[in-house]
Amino acid sequence: CDMKAIYELSQRYGFAIIEDAAHAIGAQYQGQPIGNGQYSDITVFSFHPVKIITTAEGGVATTNQPGLAEKMQLLRSHGVTREPHLMKDCPSVDSERGAWFYQQVDLGFNYRMTELQAALGLSQLNRLKEFIDKRHQLAETYHQALQDCPLILPFQVEGRRSSYHLFPIQVVSSRISRHELFDRLRAKGLGVNVHYIPVHTQPYYQACGFSVGDFPVAEAYYQKAISIPLHQGMTLADQTTVIEAIKESLL
Repeated sequence: CDMKAIYELSQRYGFAIIEDAAHAIGAQYQGQPIGNGQYSDITVFSFHPVKIITTAEGGVATTNQPGLAEKMQLLRSHGVTREPHLMKDCPSVDSERGAWFYQQVDLGFNYRMTELQAALGLSQLNRLKEFIDKRHQLAETYHQALQDCPLILPFQVEGRRSSYHLFPIQVVSSRISRHELFDRLRAKGLGVNVHYIPVHTQPYYQACGFSVGDFPVAEAYYQKAISIPLHQGMTLADQTTVIEAIKESLL
């Protein structure tokens, strides 16, 4: 996304920006890490098991604004606080407030991350650069090996550095459809997938008034896309197997 342009619009029209960076930890925009808060109020990352780093499940939201940070910390723990400056001056059964005292000042949730999950995430966060560099190495190999195939390969806009959470290819062959290539690769034992079915075509959003055809570019992309294996644990032999399988299946 052109976050600078979106930010400029937010300043003109007075709306807040919540940046969906579920796939983008380790990525960069204009030389700065995604999540630094320069062009958004809150940035949200996913630590689902298949993401670049994981806490087994869950994620994290970052912000540079103390008020938003305080509000998110409150909401993650049922809206309960022990901080005196957040407490309300209202009737209480306690004549005096001991060290045990707390208040529920908002209707929050149980979104707390466990210590075990945090330790798992921190252990990988220290290796984030290593993971991203490996993904770029794999992506470059794919680009070199598949550039002459009837495929559209991912590209990076100048001033951006992808995290390469996924490596989606688009099938533009006149001899084989996306569905056929997908089935052939799955039959060869490759863990390919399709990311993602356009959200406006899902039943919930159709019930909200959206329809197939509302976003033709997203639908056209979906009909051609396959995500091929790419993760920091891949070896050269693994990647060679994937490349050979794709080339054989396109014949």
